[in-house]
Amino acid sequence: MSDVIALLGELVAIDSTSTKSNLPVIEVLDRRLTALGLTTQRQRYVDDAGVEKANLLATTGEGLPELALVGHSDCVPFDAGWREALTLTERGDLLYGRGACDTKAFIACAVVAMERVKAKLRKPAMLVFTADEELGCVGAKKLVEAGLGKARRALIGEPTSLRPIRANKGYCLAEVEVHGKEGHSAYPDTGASSVFRASRLLTRLERYSRTTLRETTDAAFVPPFGTLNVGLITGGKAKNVIPGLTRFTLEWRPLPGQDVNVVLDALERLRLECVAEDPSFSMTVTPLRLDRGFATDPSADLVTFVSAQTGKASDTVSFGTEGPQLAALGAVPVVFGPGDITVAHQTGEHVPTKELLRCAEVMEAALLHFAG
Repeated sequence: MSDVIALLGELVAIDSTSTKSNLPVIEVLDRRLTALGLTTQRQRYVDDAGVEKANLLATTGEGLPELALVGHSDCVPFDAGWREALTLTERGDLLYGRGACDTKAFIACAVVAMERVKAKLRKPAMLVFTADEELGCVGAKKLVEAGLGKARRALIGEPTSLRPIRANKGYCLAEVEVHGKEGHSAYPDTGASSVFRASRLLTRLERYSRTTLRETTDAAFVPPFGTLNVGLITGGKAKNVIPGLTRFTLEWRPLPGQDVNVVLDALERLRLECVAEDPSFSMTVTPLRLDRGFATDPSADLVTFVSAQTGKASDTVSFGTEGPQLAALGAVPVVFGPGDITVAHQTGEHVPTKELLRCAEVMEAALLHFAG
């Protein structure tokens, strides 16, 4: 068994679901990198549930790192019926297990690549392993707040089938509460239905999402415009009570060049339209997440290097990554890793063995090229 497969098996065996502490993973990585002679630093914090988490930074040499390899240590939950979730299992040319591609494969490749070339590095390089990416890039945002993890370039782990990703859309969330007045459903004029009010607002919001929001485009993305979704909605207490409150969760993914507040601004305009129609209309908007996207120049040296190594042209994705946080820290970010994102969050998550081994070789080459 190769060294990278062995390390991946050790990492998969640790249940690092985001609701749990990621410290067991950090301990394994810290111990291994310290033994290699890297200088390690932990950024500890306690999450909203009181669980201790940590980001790990490991550096070679002094000064601004030429290249950072960045992977998130947490995973999404797995079905209790998936008995092999915490046991790396090889079937054919695939390796199965929770985190097998998202993103413990990347982490294993980064560590092994560093082990292979560390003695040859003449310029500083860095490995960064974050917590709580699956909960909203929380660990990466902690790095930004503290100014930790700065580098000239950053290769950020996500399952991209070894294709360099030069840009991703932003990710934003807000909770919207539409207010009404409760009353007996037999006497509708004694109350005001928050459900009916919300439906009128949502009709306008859907029209906006299919017209105005699509006027700003970027052909590099699929779809080439910002998107909007209402994924959750609740309202009312009982079938015979006029509902006094309806709540829905609004998600939008702006293009990298768009203001993250674009939908919030539109929502305010739509609120005014509803008030003009019904003066007693009332709603409350609570932004929960306003993450920008990022866009790296296709001609950037890290983009062209990874593309040359893999033989794959750079591309963009519409899902979120830690790219914007690394960009905020001053790095030129590229998202990259083995495995396919479409199998990452499901039972039977896997990574192709050939991609895993090739990824380690690409990282080895990148470290030598930029920090050798």
